[in-house]
Amino acid sequence: MTTQNLMRLRDTLGLLQQQDLSVGQFCQEWRVDHAVMQQLPQRYAEVMENLLSRLESGSLFSEESCSFSQHELLAQLRLWLDKAEIQLAKAI
Repeated sequence: MTTQNLMRLRDTLGLLQQQDLSVGQFCQEWRVDHAVMQQLPQRYAEVMENLLSRLESGSLFSEESCSFSQHELLAQLRLWLDKAEIQLAKAI
């Protein structure tokens, strides 16, 4: 994973929050970056997919449900990125 990959994923978070990207487009962007996932332990892919699935499910409702708060899920994805960055730094 390069710094550029992480930056692109972080950028998509901002675009989604600004409503310049749909939830579906956002999730697709995260899922297609195989270079990112190849350099991380398998558990990162599992956690990411869980968060993306919940984000997609929550987007089916007109307002945030208490189970799938988009704000909280995006915060968790930011944390995921932070931890992925730390994990990759350890591998160098």
